[in-house]
Parts: sequence; C-alpha cells; structure tokens
Amino acid sequence: MHYPKFYDDVETITLYDPLSEVLGSFEKGVIEFCYLNSVQSAGHSCPTVAGAYLMTLKALHALYPDSMPVRGEILVSFAQADDEGVSGVIANVISNITGATERMGFKGLGGKFARHSLMSFNQNITASARFTRTDTQKSVDLFYDPSSVQADGDVSQMQSMMGRALGGDAEAIENFGRMWQSRVKKILIDNVNNESVIKIVEN
Repeated sequence: MHYPKFYDDVETITLYDPLSEVLGSFEKGVIEFCYLNSVQSAGHSCPTVAGAYLMTLKALHALYPDSMPVRGEILVSFAQADDEGVSGVIANVISNITGATERMGFKGLGGKFARHSLMSFNQNITASARFTRTDTQKSVDLFYDPSSVQADGDVSQMQSMMGRALGGDAEAIENFGRMWQSRVKKILIDNVNNESVIKIVEN
C-alpha cells in the first residue's frame, strides 16, 4: 500500500482501552492510533480529517497530561448537527479514536464500558469540538480553522486541476492529489502548533 510518506511523521495517539484489555484484544488494553488509520477509516485524507485527528491529539494531551488517555471515558460535544457541514466526518474520525458515539456505539458489558452516549450534537458551545473526561469532568474546547493554510500552487491552478481530475484525466489526478496532500501536510506538520489554525482552551 502506497501513501504520502508524511503520514508517518504525524504524532501517534496512544490510549488505554479497558474493554480491549478485558476481551483480550490488545495486551494490557493499550491501543495506538496513527493518522494513516484515520485516513483508512475515512477513505481519504483532507483538511477535515486532518483537523479531526489534530483536535483529538491535542485534547487528549491536555486532558491527560500525566497519564494515558482512557478510551471510552471521553465525552465529545459539537455545536452543529450530525448532518450539518462536515461535522459527521469529524465525528467519525474522533469516534474511531476515542470510542465515543451518540447512539450506535457499544451498549456495554456487565454494566460497564458503554460507549453509545458519549457523543452529542447541537450543543450550546462555540468551539469546533469539546472534549470532557467522564471521571473528573475536566473539559477542553478545540477551535480549528485551516483557511489560512494554502496548497502549493495558486487557487485557479488548483481549481483547473481538480476539474480535469474529476473528468478522469490521469495526469491531472496525480498532480491534483499531490497538491491536495501538500495542504494536508502543511496542516499536520508545519502548522501543528499554530494557534491560528488549531487552538485549545481549557475550561
């Protein structure tokens, strides 16, 4: 499987999943996610998928500064509805990493490990997403805006290349894909600590 190599340079996310430990899925319940996992799940790499991954990474660092994040013990809230804009795409990426879901998730085992009520939409928040620990109620707000990060090449060139790519032009598909991923790389690698792109506020 071939993919842009910068995916491997993105910081990974490691969590403890008590359900996985009980069921013997992963030794000691330790799970590691990488950006490639999110791309595989979403089926594509774009600024939205990148932003969802980065928000999760930064939120977990802030919520668990001295310990491993616990999968299944993190609430995630969104201001938008689940079918509004790209909120569904963002929610799916975050859900795959944290285990949080609104209705479709795991119902629990012996009264433990329920995941189906850890995600909510249409909440009264201004952030792109809010992450909350269920054990301490500590929460952080994430604000993500990639509009200042541009791909290689000018806008008109990229639009033209996209049109040709959508039309099936093989050369355009290769060139457009390279330009598209150059922007994703700038978001994930070059601007990972740029607060005008991604900002975290502790509550």
